Amino acid sequence: MSGHVFEHDSPDRFIPGTVGMPGGRTFYLQAVSDTSITSVLLEKEQVEMLGERINELLDTVRSKSVGESNIPVSALPDYVDNSGLTMPVDAEFRVGTMSLGWDTRIHRLVVECFELSEADREAGISAEPHEDTERDVLRVTLDAVQAREFARHAELVVNAGRADCPFCSLPLDPEGHVCPRANGVAR
Repeated sequence: MSGHVFEHDSPDRFIPGTVGMPGGRTFYLQAVSDTSITSVLLEKEQVEMLGERINELLDTVRSKSVGESNIPVSALPDYVDNSGLTMPVDAEFRVGTMSLGWDTRIHRLVVECFELSEADREAGISAEPHEDTERDVLRVTLDAVQAREFARHAELVVNAGRADCPFCSLPLDPEGHVCPRANGVAR
């Protein structure tokens, strides 16, 4: 028994994005293909980790390529996508486990995001997806240029949060900040 698979092979867009103000942002991944839009909800740390791992995987594949590689070293300026999420954002599911791989047949990166099940929530973990558990899956296949752009955009989105306190480097809240370096005095 398996859940619904949201498949996006070479989507028009695959981007991370947020809704809300810094300090209260909700993070999403959104894949857009033709008229199909799939959005999934995830944690900031998952966006950050996915961007980092994509860059690491592309660097590894690039270094092991024989001859000339079609994998750019960094995001290409002509493919930069700084626009936000397509609104309204309606998440299909919350992401638990993610997988990342390189398909050597088609020379593309494959990202899979598996639904966080109710059992996972109750246990407080995100278990490996099993065939006996019904989970929705977002599967996105990207070329190397799209993947580099996703990683660049992920870093931008993650770092666009609240400013850091100049004294303790913790994030500043809009309502004020109790700085541990000032013995708990609000600044």
